Amino acid sequence: MFSRRTVARVVAQPSLLATPSQARNMATLREIELRLKSVRNIEKITKSMKMIASTKLAKAQRAMQAGKLYGAANAEVFETTKDEPAGSRKLFLVISSDKGLCGGIHSSVSKATRRAFANVPDSPIPGVSVDSDSPIMVVGDKSKAQLSRVLPNNFQLTFNQIGRDVPSFADAAGVADLVVKSGVAFDSVVIIYNKFVSAISYEPGVMEVKGEDELKKNAAFNKYEMEDDFTKDLFEFSLANAVFAALAESHACEQSARRNAMDNASKNAGDMISSLTMQYNRGRQAAITNELVDIITVHSFTWFFGILR
Repeated sequence: MFSRRTVARVVAQPSLLATPSQARNMATLREIELRLKSVRNIEKITKSMKMIASTKLAKAQRAMQAGKLYGAANAEVFETTKDEPAGSRKLFLVISSDKGLCGGIHSSVSKATRRAFANVPDSPIPGVSVDSDSPIMVVGDKSKAQLSRVLPNNFQLTFNQIGRDVPSFADAAGVADLVVKSGVAFDSVVIIYNKFVSAISYEPGVMEVKGEDELKKNAAFNKYEMEDDFTKDLFEFSLANAVFAALAESHACEQSARRNAMDNASKNAGDMISSLTMQYNRGRQAAITNELVDIITVHSFTWFFGILR
């Protein structure tokens, strides 16, 4: 039984009846409220990025259809030059971009390049062996960072700030010109890029362009009477065509992947907001219940003290 002095002190200071968990609940509610506000802001950003990517995707798909015509023309020209000379030296040109937040676009071409150098059965160039010292050139900082950790000694040239918007033939011609003038010895250029399958999927694609010397040696070209610079001009133009087709298709894949990534991020943010809102409401309800219990307890002590008087 409490003494009268103890009961009077408890009634005079109701805070003594508050439990330590009540203070913890208030801190937790404040943390949940801040987290909820942060997730809502992120959801707004991801939804905006999804809308922007959806708008850019339509434009990128139109450019991709035009770029594919260049790639188809190349394929038709080199259809008769498929015989592979022994010991040909390949130059790998990996098409990526400088931007992130677009799913596995960059890791897709990086993994395909590593599989090609490892000569595994599912290599993007089946049946063709790749020398471990084959040179590599990369378009885009993202794949450059990934491949530089695995194949640092193979890097010869890197490009950035290309394809920030829809790629143009001038961008492709600039890349092809620097490849030709780099002084790197090669017999053919292997372009590894992302191939557009549908609006929700893509896969690594490969295009190979024969070098000037390989075209001169090829029997399909030797049976025609040509100028001395014909094979050189044909190689440079074909390389620019292939690079343009790869850039356009990779850009479409990037926009599609970014839209899907932002859509998934928005859905995850919505699920997070629902979970945090429920958690916040439960904590708030528990805090209100604790306050009611404290008020009722104080009232009971006051009534009890009145009886004792």
